[in-house]
Amino acid sequence: MTSKVTYLGELRTSSVHIQSGSEIVTDAPTDNNGKGEAFSPTDIVANGLASCMMTVMGIKARDLDIDLTQSTAEVTKVMGTEPRRITEIHVKFDMAVAADQRTKLILERTAMTCPVHYSLHPEIKKNITFNWK
Repeated sequence: MTSKVTYLGELRTSSVHIQSGSEIVTDAPTDNNGKGEAFSPTDIVANGLASCMMTVMGIKARDLDIDLTQSTAEVTKVMGTEPRRITEIHVKFDMAVAADQRTKLILERTAMTCPVHYSLHPEIKKNITFNWK
């Protein structure tokens, strides 16, 4: 088992990661009857893409003896209707490291191989940009 999700009422859930015990609380967004007081489940999906991309870049950067600490990603999720679903995810990386062209290319290509990227439906548009120091 990976996690256990408990419905807390009022369109809110608590998810506990079994291995670590860490918790994520979700809330329905304000445009879907919720309070918007926490990440929505679809926010977590979009955020998962950026987190996964950053993680695999971090693994490759460590192999290249490069420190990506303090690099950030801004995530924007676009929802569609009929059916209500994620139609686009925009991720803008601000990389807090100076790198040569070869290294940038290696890290950017690595990011595109993350498991979440491969797991998302091909119809979801993924607009990924990288800004380097």
